[in-house]
Amino acid sequence: MIEIDANYVDAQAPNAAAIKNGRGLVMKGKLVALNKSEDETLLFGECKGSGKSNYTPSVDFVDPAKPVFRCTCPSRQFPCKHCLALMYAWVDGKTFTVAPIPEDVERKRQKIEKRVEKKKADLTKPRKVNKAALAKKIKAQLEGLDLLERLTLDLVRTGMGNTSAKTAKQIEEQAKQLGNAYLPGAQAALRDYTKLFSDDEGHVAADATGTSREAVYGEAFDQLTRLHALVKQGRAYLQKRLDDPELAPETESAIAAWLGHAWQLRELTEAGLVENDVELVQLAFNSYDDVARQEFVDVGVWINLGSGRIVQTQTFRPYKAVKYVKGEDSFFQVAQVKELCVYPGDVNPRVRWDGMLPRKTEPKDFETVRKHARGDFAELVKEVKGKLKGPLADKRPIHLIDFAKIGRVGDELVVEDAKGERLVLTEIGLAEEPPSCHLLALLPPELHANQALVARFHHDVDARTLRVKPLGIVTDEAIVRLTF
Repeated sequence: MIEIDANYVDAQAPNAAAIKNGRGLVMKGKLVALNKSEDETLLFGECKGSGKSNYTPSVDFVDPAKPVFRCTCPSRQFPCKHCLALMYAWVDGKTFTVAPIPEDVERKRQKIEKRVEKKKADLTKPRKVNKAALAKKIKAQLEGLDLLERLTLDLVRTGMGNTSAKTAKQIEEQAKQLGNAYLPGAQAALRDYTKLFSDDEGHVAADATGTSREAVYGEAFDQLTRLHALVKQGRAYLQKRLDDPELAPETESAIAAWLGHAWQLRELTEAGLVENDVELVQLAFNSYDDVARQEFVDVGVWINLGSGRIVQTQTFRPYKAVKYVKGEDSFFQVAQVKELCVYPGDVNPRVRWDGMLPRKTEPKDFETVRKHARGDFAELVKEVKGKLKGPLADKRPIHLIDFAKIGRVGDELVVEDAKGERLVLTEIGLAEEPPSCHLLALLPPELHANQALVARFHHDVDARTLRVKPLGIVTDEAIVRLTF
């Protein structure tokens, strides 16, 4: 039987209401039968519901990395509250009686085995690609980049000072054509620029104070540079792909994702972008509402215990399908991943997996995480500055740094390494991240010295220096999260 705890069950739930309802069923004694298979890979039973007959939920751990939830209730959520109640009952130490595996479950297990075998067989077969249709799509993307170039030049001619909410709205309307040209990533990049000048309350730049106006203009200049690079590099990439007889996507850089290519797990596997038998620990988590893209986004920041590389998971839940897409949550165990697919990228690439097995974190895990922390600030700053020179580089990279102490120097809060080099802490990170610096004062004094800091770097254009936003502190016993 897989080792599960309350945090694991919470993570399986589709939403907070399902957690509450699942726990409620256990507390109210609605589970009238609790059974398990002899090998403890299956939990099943009966639960009282609103109908005449009891519901029969089951949780199948025959493949621990991919548990299967089944129930006779009409709920469209997976797992439903009845399956959650089964797992909560197991975690609470309720008595489960050994019983034969139901015939319908055995039949479904056999079907799953056949599907898995078929999937493995399909992976060995070469994929059939309609090259004519793909070439037509790439040509449409090239035409879309021509439109993006014209819109970018229009914005430059208009000037930042003359860009109003009305102008931004007009550009966004025209940008919809980029979506029709299979360039959703380019469309989103253009929206990142226009939203600097318009929101629900009007023209941000014109209504802001002098200081905040400069900040808006600084970000706008950076976005224009990015749009220009996206046109130039995207055009070169698409033309190169069009000239390739195989029409293969680029795997050495993230340009395909910037244009909006939706990588499939099979594509990543075929490209060799896979790491085997990886263990990951989550360092930070954030969930936000992306109004521009009309979707909720769940972002997890993880560290690979083997390589020390910091990676990110991203789950996108469109408004229209939010009821049917399971949201992610904070994860406090070690994720054991058999096959980790890594997207093309640089500092903190996106990763995905098809199945994961959790295990409890141990003191040695925190020790391993801390060993990967960077202790030489000067060397790290030089490295980050070199990366930031690329117009399509991640402007807010995350690193784990080993610090000697955190404290105030004058009016500034700083973090210092063993050599006395300092980095100024800032609240500026991603727009959707909550503030975190003020929380440092609430931590015990021992956390202010000789620990590891999960830091998001930010280039302060006005001060011409790098600053860092604290996301968490890693100690010998825990990860103290400062954003959530």
